[in-house]
Amino acid sequence: MRVPILKQENYLIASIQSTLTDEELVEFRDDITRQVGRHRARGIVVDVTVLDVIDSFAVRTLRSIGELTRLRGAHTVIVGIQPEVAIAMVQLGLGFEGAHTALDLEEGIALLDELTGK
Repeated sequence: MRVPILKQENYLIASIQSTLTDEELVEFRDDITRQVGRHRARGIVVDVTVLDVIDSFAVRTLRSIGELTRLRGAHTVIVGIQPEVAIAMVQLGLGFEGAHTALDLEEGIALLDELTGK
């Protein structure tokens, strides 16, 4: 399943709709990294609201999206992390270094506005 990526002004918004396989996560990472250049995006929001489990591969892939897009000149904000997912990530010592987090899409866009000086 492809992750839909929408362009809104200078931002890309990707909403993960269901649990993705490792292959789909890699495809998503590559797709969004390419689209940063294509659309000259200054920020990316990745919405993970529907995910009630995020495994270590998904965390590493989302972290790499933050690092790759930063190298391409864009900030990444991951939004919608469920409380149970946050608890599990802390217990496992997992984090999103290279990407920012926010509660929801509205806060994610506000954070991008702040980070990009908009």
